[in-house]
Amino acid sequence: MQNNTENKRPKRTPLELAIRYGFLVLMVGMLLFFSLAAEGFASPYSAVFIFQSVAITGILALGVTATLVVDGFDLSIGSTATSALMLSAYVMVVLEMNAVVAVLACLVMGAVIGLINGLLIVKMKVPDLLATLGMMFLLVGIQRIPTEGRSISVGMTLPSGEVANGHFSETFLWLGKHRFDFFIDNLIPVSVVVLVIIGFLVWGFMELTRHGRLMYAVGSNERAASLAGTNVNRYKILAYMISGVLASVGGVLMAARLGRGDIASGNNLLLDSVAAALIGFAVLGAAKPNAFGTIIGALFIGILLQGLTMMNAPYYTQDFVKGAVLVVALIFTFALSKRGGAH
Repeated sequence: MQNNTENKRPKRTPLELAIRYGFLVLMVGMLLFFSLAAEGFASPYSAVFIFQSVAITGILALGVTATLVVDGFDLSIGSTATSALMLSAYVMVVLEMNAVVAVLACLVMGAVIGLINGLLIVKMKVPDLLATLGMMFLLVGIQRIPTEGRSISVGMTLPSGEVANGHFSETFLWLGKHRFDFFIDNLIPVSVVVLVIIGFLVWGFMELTRHGRLMYAVGSNERAASLAGTNVNRYKILAYMISGVLASVGGVLMAARLGRGDIASGNNLLLDSVAAALIGFAVLGAAKPNAFGTIIGALFIGILLQGLTMMNAPYYTQDFVKGAVLVVALIFTFALSKRGGAH
């Protein structure tokens, strides 16, 4: 009886296996290649550096994933993170307040930005790309006004001519500089731990809770979800608020790592986070936004860039390589999966 059941199971075609496992095989192959070609790549220190380099990108990418789940898109996530970086620095250095106030201010700012994005999309019927693009430009302008376009650092001269007497508290800097002693002596940064915790929470919320399943339903078929009694607008707004808050978390961690409000430090955050979220579609043939795939996508980018750097590849080739990887991942996700489904 058992043999009959096994015989009835449909065998997966090579195309289906390629769609499901091809990306992970590519990732393992890349790890082996860089381990052999780049001296020191396989060391624990290199691994920790990779995790640290993708931690903030991964957190932002999880925010992008939340909006993709409801069939939206958040182009303002990079500028939201940079605004949180600048706001936290401004609160402590210029306004001379403590770290708790700075972090809370950033989280509230992220939630408000997400709320405004959501309201523009669901109430004003502005397309998501246009709404979040407009918010991106708005934030880029706002974050430069208080300091007239200059970065924020301890002892800086303000536009009014006064000297900023505040400082980054040790508690705040702990978020960016402290390292935990887990398996490797004092090598695991706080940002990596935060990424793992947030990744687990987002995955649990999206995959295991009723609200997460309803968000997927909204993204899959908005009209059907609405007819089933789902408050579509509420879940769309929630997705953008999640995105804004996670972007703010990333901005806070970046400010804590740098120890200053660097106006130009978030230039690549949008592209890297979007790439990680979209690459996540190809992980295990999911063909949908998901937290696990997003983190694997961020890790894939980090491994790729670390390997190229250790092989002394020119820095100006990195964006080209990231773009090529993204295109291949999207081909696996959409073109090949449709072909596999046709069979």
